[in-house]
Amino acid sequence: MRGQHACSYCIRWFPNERNEGAGTILNEVPMIKEGDKAPDFTLPATGGARVRLSDLRGSNVVLYFYPKDNTPGCTKEACSFRDQSAALKRAGAIVLGVSTDSVASHEKFAKKYGLPFPLLSDEDKSVVKAYGVWKKKSLYGRLFKGVERTTFLINDRGVVARVFPKVKVEGHTREVLDALKNL
Repeated sequence: MRGQHACSYCIRWFPNERNEGAGTILNEVPMIKEGDKAPDFTLPATGGARVRLSDLRGSNVVLYFYPKDNTPGCTKEACSFRDQSAALKRAGAIVLGVSTDSVASHEKFAKKYGLPFPLLSDEDKSVVKAYGVWKKKSLYGRLFKGVERTTFLINDRGVVARVFPKVKVEGHTREVLDALKNL
């Protein structure tokens, strides 16, 4: 479809050389970097709470973004944070998981796997966009937007101390624990 004709839909979603830079699907907000102040937010969470990042100042926060509840990689990641929750707590960290799934979906996911930390629902995608993790993705040749698995370690002053982009689930929790030792 790319470059074959110029209807407004194709120009918007499949830009060609003459229309470089157009294309909603290609426009991405840059990812937050180490040293940046962590964008504040308030999101609904499991357990009926609303979590406001700025209320957690004074604690280190492990803010991990994941694509979807109950998928293999996301389940493995959540369970790894669950299994290391005591070590993370001893390191002075609060763990928060964020995806664009609903609170109802998060509730089922958290209950099924006994997750001891809040899962936050970003259904309007404002937080995933603010942190720059709402990215162009491809699956079986189909382009779409989705959450890129990323973890931000936010220090007790609300500054991003470490960014783990394109997380590989295996060994990730150990990486986070090691980084917490260096804060």
